[in-house]
Amino acid sequence: MKKLGVEKIISISACGSLKKHMKPLDIVVPDQYVDRTNQARRMTFFGDGIVGHVAFAQPVCGALSKELYETGRSLGIPMHLGGTYINMEGPQFSTKAESEMYRLWGMDIIAMSNMAEAKLAREAEICFATLACVTDYDCWYLNESVGSVSVDLIINNLKKNIGNAKKIVRGVLKRMKEDHCHCGCHSALKDAIMTDPKVMPPATKKKLKLIIGKYI
Repeated sequence: MKKLGVEKIISISACGSLKKHMKPLDIVVPDQYVDRTNQARRMTFFGDGIVGHVAFAQPVCGALSKELYETGRSLGIPMHLGGTYINMEGPQFSTKAESEMYRLWGMDIIAMSNMAEAKLAREAEICFATLACVTDYDCWYLNESVGSVSVDLIINNLKKNIGNAKKIVRGVLKRMKEDHCHCGCHSALKDAIMTDPKVMPPATKKKLKLIIGKYI
């Protein structure tokens, strides 16, 4: 995407809800993430002799997130601006104890992807925001009238969410300005590269040229 000149990425993700007011078929535009993966996923372009530490306190592009939210609202789609997305390790779903624990932590939605994508987009200086489509309540919501989370339920609700997600993407493309948004995403590496260019391994320097070239 960086090679193609992409400047903004809209991620579309299925998720479970950890809050009663975030209902199935609602769409959440999260502004925070918590990582519960086992780190088997590669979440940085750096290493091999070049160290980079990007700021990640605000892990998504606020400007792009607001555009997604406002577009969805204008289309009459139930939207939530802000929320914490906990990225769990799959492929299994949570135990009920885990689900209850995440609720105690204050998490809002749960899914199995997005953390690596958000980190890599920031390192690549690309704006990133997510349409998190709620497919179900996570298993904390089990009671006599609600069955356990099933793949069938998730897939059926996901199909319903696809139409709304497409509407939002089409709508936001019409609203989106041609110029850069003033969000800081496109200069994320300005003060993040720790390694002196003089001691950077040539092979790694060449590999990362697309990302760090304007700074070294």
